[in-house]
Amino acid sequence: MAHKKHDAHGSQDFISKYVFSVDHKVIGLQYLITSLLFLLFGFILLMILRWQLAYPGQPIPLIGRLLSDNLAPGGVLSPTFYNALGAMHGTIMIFLGVVPLGVGAFGNYILPLQIGAPDMAFPRLNMMSYWVYLPGGMLMLLSFFLPGGAAQSGWTSYPPLSVINPGQTVWLLAMLLIITSSLLGSINFLVTALNMRAPGMSLWRMPVFVWAQLVTAVLLLLAFPPLQAAAILQFMDRVAGTSFYLPANLVVFGETVRAAGGGLPLLWQHLFWFLAHPEVYVLILPAMGIVAEIIAANTRKPIFGYKEIVGAMIFLGGMSFVVWAHHMFVSGMSPKLSNFFLITTMIISVPSVALLTCLIFSLRGGSIRFTTPMLFALAFLPLFGIGGLTGLPLGLSTTDIYLHDTYYVIGHFHYVVVTGSIIALMGGVYHWFPKWFGRRMDDFWGKVHFWGSVICMNGVFFPMFIQGLSGVQRRLYDPTAQLHNLPTQPLNIVSSVFAWLLFVAQIPFIWNFFYSMFKGKKTEENPWKATTLEWACPSPPPHGNFEKTPHVYRGPYEYSVPGHKNDWTPQHVEA
Repeated sequence: MAHKKHDAHGSQDFISKYVFSVDHKVIGLQYLITSLLFLLFGFILLMILRWQLAYPGQPIPLIGRLLSDNLAPGGVLSPTFYNALGAMHGTIMIFLGVVPLGVGAFGNYILPLQIGAPDMAFPRLNMMSYWVYLPGGMLMLLSFFLPGGAAQSGWTSYPPLSVINPGQTVWLLAMLLIITSSLLGSINFLVTALNMRAPGMSLWRMPVFVWAQLVTAVLLLLAFPPLQAAAILQFMDRVAGTSFYLPANLVVFGETVRAAGGGLPLLWQHLFWFLAHPEVYVLILPAMGIVAEIIAANTRKPIFGYKEIVGAMIFLGGMSFVVWAHHMFVSGMSPKLSNFFLITTMIISVPSVALLTCLIFSLRGGSIRFTTPMLFALAFLPLFGIGGLTGLPLGLSTTDIYLHDTYYVIGHFHYVVVTGSIIALMGGVYHWFPKWFGRRMDDFWGKVHFWGSVICMNGVFFPMFIQGLSGVQRRLYDPTAQLHNLPTQPLNIVSSVFAWLLFVAQIPFIWNFFYSMFKGKKTEENPWKATTLEWACPSPPPHGNFEKTPHVYRGPYEYSVPGHKNDWTPQHVEA
């Protein structure tokens, strides 16, 4: 019996089972709950920001009076606190929310099950990755209460502003912990996927989701070390008097900075975007893997272009390392260099289109079940398409020079990450919830959550395209201070109202999630009649996952095979 032979976890008292657990399933759930809470906190910061943008200079209702005069004098958000909220919103949503949810939660729980493994390759390293991530996140939140407050230099932390602004030191320390956590996790994912597959599970029999996690792990492993090195250099600039990023004769508040000289602010941009562009695919590849799994199970037919999807993911991962400077067209690079990054950016759009096309073609001729997870997967296709297409003008140097740092960029990025990645992750929560807890989430409230989220997300982000094309700059504390912004100021009110409604739309999900965890309708081990291995073990899976090690006889998506009794043929069933 495979799970009885699995003795790597040692004793199973309460602390070792639920707190410092080395079981990949418990660690996956730890990541799930923690990242969802961070996402909620980051979203609350956004709602405060949206009040300032919609009604600049007016006191924030309810919570304005609760904030200190340093943060919000008279209940009105101060410019420095506005900057801190903006920087922390971006940091929390990306590094503490979406990445840990897509990789730490879904990857940890689902990947070993889908390859028929009893656990991750290095269980204690896995535990350590979570217990480095959580203190990093808590330290990030703690910075709000420390002297100097939280970081105020945006999630990109461009120097020299980030070197001289208060709050940045704690941000850097927290980021070092978070990056270390990701590196530990990526090593584990790589070794597990390549070495712990069940007998018969060749690389071309791995589900798309496993391939997505594998490519994501490579991206994290190669892209994060440069950012970690860059963060250490910035940390030294702040505390050790070095000058890696400070140019000569830098003047702050009328005085020349003593340590400044010889540093290059652009060095940070190169190192940061070398990570941050692959990071976009770290955000989106797990989402694409989830959508592929949901579509296959709910159309009752194989994924169209399985090998093409995998090839496109690998190509995307490789190309993502040679396009980073398209974020820096306005930094003064030569036209020849700009053209190189322009061309590579256009090339990388080809596999992205291929991926989306394969997923859309997978719907053709399918017997579609409009379940709650399928609704999220279907919404992902056009909304991610909008996010991708609106990125093309930002990859062309001529149009990017006009659109750079406008609200158009904000709209494009959020269509990719929110209506793309997060909406797919939400679909994944509904899809695998029965496996996690042996119970189902309520379908009615799931659909209420879906429609409320999709409508409100578009209401929040689509007006940003119009604002950006009209020349409204991002990171403005008071948009009405510039006359050319006044015609589009009503759109700020529209975006803000939809943002607050989007928060209301999440209440059914929060209630449904926690209520169903304990009181939801009990379900069988394979409620979707899906073919991949995670549905071959009990729900929730026991210690060691499988009663006996499964043997894999076929590819991951054999649905509606002519001559077969059922419209699904699981990977582990021989006949």
